[in-house]
Amino acid sequence: MENTNLKVLIVDDSTVMRSVLTDILKRIGFSEQNIMGAANGQEGVDTVAKEKFDLILLDWNMPVKDGFTALQEMRASGVTTPIMMVTTEGERMRVVEAIKAGANNYLVKPFDANDLEEKVQQLLASVS
Repeated sequence: MENTNLKVLIVDDSTVMRSVLTDILKRIGFSEQNIMGAANGQEGVDTVAKEKFDLILLDWNMPVKDGFTALQEMRASGVTTPIMMVTTEGERMRVVEAIKAGANNYLVKPFDANDLEEKVQQLLASVS
């Protein structure tokens, strides 16, 4: 799949995790200049209000605004971009809650590059 022109927003309070996700996305064909980061849910909501993305990777536990609230706000504002939660919140109830709120896919940390690639490709294929 050709990913070079797709714009991705990574919303995670961990600089290291944003960097890891960026590196994996680059390895699977995304262009670094099309990958943006936000350090918390509020930054994510604000960024999505200003720019269109093809994919959003969203952490759950963050300061200022958590990822679940950010997900709800993005969906309430009409954002239809595919959103994948990438989080340590692995309880079944949490996963179901996120899917009901509008998450398109879910990946539990820790994960490896193959897990992320598989989930991203599944998600992009389901919306194309």
